[in-house]
Amino acid sequence: NRRMDGYNVLFPMGYDAFGLPTENYAIKNHIHPAKVTHDNIQNFRRQLQMLGYSFDWDREINTTDPNYYKWTQWIFLQLFKKGLAYKTSMPVNWCTSCKCVLANEEVVNGVCERCGAPVVRKEKSQWMLAITKYADRLIDDLDDLDFIERVKIQQKNWIGRSEGTEVDFTATNGDKLTVYTTRCDTLFGVTYMVISPEHPYLQQWKDQIQNWDAVAAYIEEAARKSDFERGELNKEKTGVRLEGIDPASGKHVPLFVSDYVLMGYGTGIVMGVPGHDQRDWEFATKFGLPIVEVVQGGDITKEAFTLKDDTGIMVNSGFLDGLTVKEAIPTMKKWVTEQGIGRPKTNFKLRDWVFSRQRYWGEPIPLVNCPKCGWVPLPEEQLPLLLPEVDSYEVTDTGESPLSKMTDWVNTTCPKCGGPAQRETDTMPQ
Repeated sequence: NRRMDGYNVLFPMGYDAFGLPTENYAIKNHIHPAKVTHDNIQNFRRQLQMLGYSFDWDREINTTDPNYYKWTQWIFLQLFKKGLAYKTSMPVNWCTSCKCVLANEEVVNGVCERCGAPVVRKEKSQWMLAITKYADRLIDDLDDLDFIERVKIQQKNWIGRSEGTEVDFTATNGDKLTVYTTRCDTLFGVTYMVISPEHPYLQQWKDQIQNWDAVAAYIEEAARKSDFERGELNKEKTGVRLEGIDPASGKHVPLFVSDYVLMGYGTGIVMGVPGHDQRDWEFATKFGLPIVEVVQGGDITKEAFTLKDDTGIMVNSGFLDGLTVKEAIPTMKKWVTEQGIGRPKTNFKLRDWVFSRQRYWGEPIPLVNCPKCGWVPLPEEQLPLLLPEVDSYEVTDTGESPLSKMTDWVNTTCPKCGGPAQRETDTMPQ
């Protein structure tokens, strides 16, 4: 319509052609992903032209064209230079058959949605994009957007900003157990703590945990569940015979391992306040743990766990007794800060983006790893770094990218010092 009105309209066509679907099809059918992509684009173009769509074919885009992915590599280098792309080891969903990392959405009932094989949690080194550095802006700038309110609320809940407090409990062996809480006023109501199965402390404490065999079996069982499954309420829990000391009351409380606590959010350790939280109440009831009321107006029944923030009065809470919840939160926050056992903390549900894939069919990441200089970016004039042609693009049994086997391509010189270095063999997801 706009063109009929005399406007110049940009009407290109493009193909997002790198990534897992193409590679999986190629592996399954033993056709090279470059050929799969070429043939699919030819077919798409034929169909679109047959339908008479008037795309501007001079502006056709193909993400697997080096002239295109030169610029995705350039963008990655800018992010890396600004500290917004970094590498870290983290637990990922690992398909035991596809031999690759899956997104949470690709794991259904503990198995890979494509091949049906069991999915386990595995530690892998991954490139990450630090989107969390923009979390405040992503939330605050929504206010000025012309979106419907429901969508803005969904976005804000997804980013999930919460103002809370980090509080340091102490294990009986002296190790610091830091928790994140939005309700530090309920510290006197803590009757137990829970630690994530992935927490590095557990491996460190191996010799100090009397029932280590049971704990190790539970860690292995938790590794077979997705984050979504682990977030559900009714899970079997395993106890660990270590204790934390509540910094407010000084009382000893038991510490459990449970898979509902994820390492990705907060600190990987949570405090249990069963008097005023549904999940905590169910956990405490199952294990016969004390349930202490610390807010009058916060019902200690399974049916009702509402806290009247303005009018609820603190009880069984030492120096907080008689204060309203609204008064008690800043009072306790100030106290733990003064005692050097806590600090105000803003948390987000938003996680940084796992950006690399241990696959062949993607844009090569234009970095080299030098024993002297660490990770070094390729000079921009050397872009694009071409994806090498290979005969074997199958995934490796070790989970490394097929590029890792191409030693002639991997072994290179450092752009900074000129010494021997190795190219990154992970590729970009898109």
